[in-house]
Amino acid sequence: MKLATRLFLTTSLLVAVAVVGLVVAADRLLRRNLEDEVARELEREARLLATLLPGDSLGWPDVARELGSRVGQRVTLIDPTGVVRGDTEFDRGALARLENHLARPEVQQALSTGVGRAARLSASTNERRMYVAVRGGPPGIAVVRVSTTLAAIDARVSTVQRAVALSGLAALLGAGALAWLFARQVARPLVQLGGAAQAIADGRPPAFPDASVPEVAQHILSLRAMHEQLEQRFTDLVREREETTTLIETMADGVLAADARGTIVTLNRAARRLLGYGHADPLPALDGLFHEKVARDLVDAVLAGHNAEVQELERAGRTLLVTGRGLPNGGALLVIRDVTELRRIDAVRRDFVANVSHELKTPLTSIAGYAETLATEGSPGTQADGFARTILSNARRMQRLVDDLLDLARIESGRWQPMPVRVDAKLVAADAWAAFADRARERRVELATTAGGSGVTADADALRAIFTNLFDNALRYTPSGGRITVAVEKAPGGMTVSVADTGSGVAAEHLSRIFERFYRVDPGRSRDEGGTGLGLAIVKHLVEAHGGRVEARSTLGKGTTIRLFFPDGESPVPSP
Repeated sequence: MKLATRLFLTTSLLVAVAVVGLVVAADRLLRRNLEDEVARELEREARLLATLLPGDSLGWPDVARELGSRVGQRVTLIDPTGVVRGDTEFDRGALARLENHLARPEVQQALSTGVGRAARLSASTNERRMYVAVRGGPPGIAVVRVSTTLAAIDARVSTVQRAVALSGLAALLGAGALAWLFARQVARPLVQLGGAAQAIADGRPPAFPDASVPEVAQHILSLRAMHEQLEQRFTDLVREREETTTLIETMADGVLAADARGTIVTLNRAARRLLGYGHADPLPALDGLFHEKVARDLVDAVLAGHNAEVQELERAGRTLLVTGRGLPNGGALLVIRDVTELRRIDAVRRDFVANVSHELKTPLTSIAGYAETLATEGSPGTQADGFARTILSNARRMQRLVDDLLDLARIESGRWQPMPVRVDAKLVAADAWAAFADRARERRVELATTAGGSGVTADADALRAIFTNLFDNALRYTPSGGRITVAVEKAPGGMTVSVADTGSGVAAEHLSRIFERFYRVDPGRSRDEGGTGLGLAIVKHLVEAHGGRVEARSTLGKGTTIRLFFPDGESPVPSP
């Protein structure tokens, strides 16, 4: 049903209900008022007639007929027993045939309260009449009753009801016409406004109507403003999406996005190239895109809403790094990076360092040997002796650097694999400390171990090399009278080994880089102390070769703590 029709019917129904209510009210209220007025008039007449009645009972029938004809009403005289002793409409002979009136409600009420009233169909005349009875009259008369027909009242009420009905009908027609015009004036713009809203939803140009009703006009203005804002936002979104699409397509890394069902919705050119798909090749679901177990586990984790760590896989002779993240809508985002060239360059670098270091090892050994011979056989304090000892010191320093480079290259290349066993970390620490005992005694630096567990699953030689590098580094920066503390603690899934010193500490801006090769917080001091800059890098690679991790905490002026985590288990862990 249309809005205009609904408004018209609703208004017409309301007016019709109002007219019916007026008709009913006119019937009840007007009839009540008129009947009350008639009853009061009849009561006055009855009281007057009661005073005019003669005391002779033989004349009562004639008097009732005469008084009734004079007042134009029916007059009934009733004795205390309810017998009718006179009635305007019945002669003397017919009175004996009338019913006893003692049970009539107006008679009973008059006898009890002095005045009685009732309106009903007359049994003798079969018409609606108003009866009013008053107590009084000469001896022998208990009640004087006066009645009149209600036909005149009914006629007057009917006349008023017809007038109200005709007025109501006219009002109904006028209100209906006004309601129809108003409904059309309001409904047409609203219907057109709905069409404009639907056009906006469908992406079509909307046609906004004109309206003279202020409230409807305000809605039209609001919808027009909303449409303008939506168009602007949609334009901005389209521009941002095009920029994002262009950015993703030009990325060197592969980008892949899937919805919550695993259907791939975004795949840039780099991802297609790295995964071996052409531009027009159909794509499987995300869970069938990879055949490698590590990649499939990563996809399962991401689709489950978890963020995945970087995983490395080989495909078509390329080395790919894959990482993923769950999306808020339940989908997944994967980023694929081709590190084949980086791995090749890194391998070239490692081979170059290893080869150069290996080639330097023999001449450095010869230089150190000859320099040591010259220093031993030369005269102490001479210039030649000083030159020989300088050559010897630098040759040994270069030997340490070459050894560290070879160790680091061997670890990084994967040629060395740890053989984890259960070892006592505190005993290994004490064994490694023995090489620094004289140096620590000279600097008055002591080694302390804390109470707790000491069993660690690690390669014993690697653990000794770790402690050696950490002690060497700690002694270099710990002032006289300081302390180096070794602690072994139980941790979830393994053991934590920490080496803490009371040295000068490391500034926050350097802390994240101290495990990089050749990185020195204080280059001048490290060079003077004979450090190679590779100690902490070797420590990091040795710990990670065990599947563990390393972290550093430091406070300037208070010292540095290196924490190493070794997982439980005695099986060899492949080097990354």
